[in-house]
Amino acid sequence: MIMPQDIVIRPIVSEKSYDRMGEGIYQFRVAKSANKTQIKDAVEALFKVSVTKVNTINVVRKPKRRGVFHGYTPTWKKAIVTLKEGDSITFFEGIS
Repeated sequence: MIMPQDIVIRPIVSEKSYDRMGEGIYQFRVAKSANKTQIKDAVEALFKVSVTKVNTINVVRKPKRRGVFHGYTPTWKKAIVTLKEGDSITFFEGIS
């Protein structure tokens, strides 16, 4: 059985994500194999909130170069989670 901590890896902290938190929209880096239903259940279990919508994005790799060394960034999955009106995740309240 997959635990909710294995699905939601970490929150995405950026200016754009902070602006959307006031609207009840939060962004997370999630496991690549997770589907929208698993993400919804994991966020509800971890943060005790009601999720109304989940959008997912597969972030593709990008080429990077450091001197003569060439490589790529890893691929990962982003989840944009919309919460029920009036709900918020208190984890982000103390961060400024």
